[in-house]
Amino acid sequence: MPKIMVVDDAQFMRMRVTKLLMSHGYQVVEAVDGEEAVQTYRQAQPDAVLMDITMPRKDGLTALSEIRDFDPQAKVVMLTALGQQAMVLKAMQAGAKDFLVKPYDPDRITKVLSQILK
Repeated sequence: MPKIMVVDDAQFMRMRVTKLLMSHGYQVVEAVDGEEAVQTYRQAQPDAVLMDITMPRKDGLTALSEIRDFDPQAKVVMLTALGQQAMVLKAMQAGAKDFLVKPYDPDRITKVLSQILK
């Protein structure tokens, strides 16, 4: 059963995504910001990460590069609000595998994860 880390400072978003992933048989670990994401990644070593770009303490781009420094094979999908195209471009250049725009389409989340976990 693949382990997915969900990183978002909005608790309701983490809960929604976690519930969706668990209903599809994924194991889920959560982090509330980029700082916690880097620490949790090192401990839990998830198979993939869904990470918000805009967060307090450490944003998703910084956390992405630190996670990829630790694990160059890390499979990270960035979560973004509309209008953050420049951030998405930076994330893709920094090694993100894909991105999802809020509000998420549940089918798109599961489809992206199954593609990157192949």
